[in-house]
Amino acid sequence: MNKAKGVDVNIMGRDFTVSCTDEERPGLINAVNFLDKKMRDIRDNGKVVGAERIAIMTALNLAHELLNSKSGSVDVGDIKRRVTQMQDQIDKACATK
Repeated sequence: MNKAKGVDVNIMGRDFTVSCTDEERPGLINAVNFLDKKMRDIRDNGKVVGAERIAIMTALNLAHELLNSKSGSVDVGDIKRRVTQMQDQIDKACATK
């Protein structure tokens, strides 16, 4: 069994450490890149200001896309866990400002 390790990532210029196994690392990096692009797109659109609001709007957009997808192989429990982890990271980052 592979142990979870801290992986440093950067989303919209903010550094985070996320715990994952070596097997999960490529997926995490893909998710970080995807999230960073989505958040930058919302920021660059100019209608939403502030990292917290951008994160919330991105989360809402992704949740909407997920709920409207036709895929039946979605693990909702895993998504909820990951969203909770992201919320915790965002809260920590906002608290350090």
